[in-house]
Amino acid sequence: MSTTLLVVDDDDEIRELLCDYLADAGYTVLAAADGEQMREQLANAKVELVVLDLMLPGEDGLSLCRQLQATPGLAVIMLSAKGSTLDRIIGLEVGADDYLAKPFEPRELIARIKAVLRRPQRLDKDAEPAAEARHFSGFSLDAVKRLLIRPDGEALTLPRSDYRVLHELLEAKGRVVSRDQLTRSAFGREHHPDDRSVDMCISRLRQQLRHAPNGAAQILTIRNEGYLLSIARAEAHG
Repeated sequence: MSTTLLVVDDDDEIRELLCDYLADAGYTVLAAADGEQMREQLANAKVELVVLDLMLPGEDGLSLCRQLQATPGLAVIMLSAKGSTLDRIIGLEVGADDYLAKPFEPRELIARIKAVLRRPQRLDKDAEPAAEARHFSGFSLDAVKRLLIRPDGEALTLPRSDYRVLHELLEAKGRVVSRDQLTRSAFGREHHPDDRSVDMCISRLRQQLRHAPNGAAQILTIRNEGYLLSIARAEAHG
């Protein structure tokens, strides 16, 4: 069975062109012009990835992307005519798995889709059945729902990229993890010197780890090497 994609774009011509191109590449492709149609399609079909335009009538792409985070295993690639670094960071902050500025080469979209679809197979879907939750310094990380439960009991659904970065740091068990490895794990691509995507994930995770009692969990920057998750009493277990 082919992978099912959903293209959400209010421009009829662009939407049809994208659907035709992705269908020719071997995907099953559904289409929606706005948030309401998107939700109808998702309710009636098993969709693996949403190609989501940022500028939509009514609910914009950022709002819809936040909503999509509640669906386990559903990936999102955001498209936008706004190609600035800030716009890209905002898109990734709300949970998009990748961000592509218009105009773009269709072959690049295919490459991004393939890269994003490879990620869940290694982390989200292959999470150890016996270790659905990992516990460290008063936190609990649910590998199925991507929930980070803080020591005060508040639960936060992590964006997929943030979850994968934290998962890698926990798996490292006190070893330094390079930016290259974190970029491959979280975004399925090689790290480039001007790519700040992983740094944004680290920044958001640090905000959550501030709730650890007495600074018991911290992500340390190791100059010229990468990042290390320092856990007091060193227990990170499932």
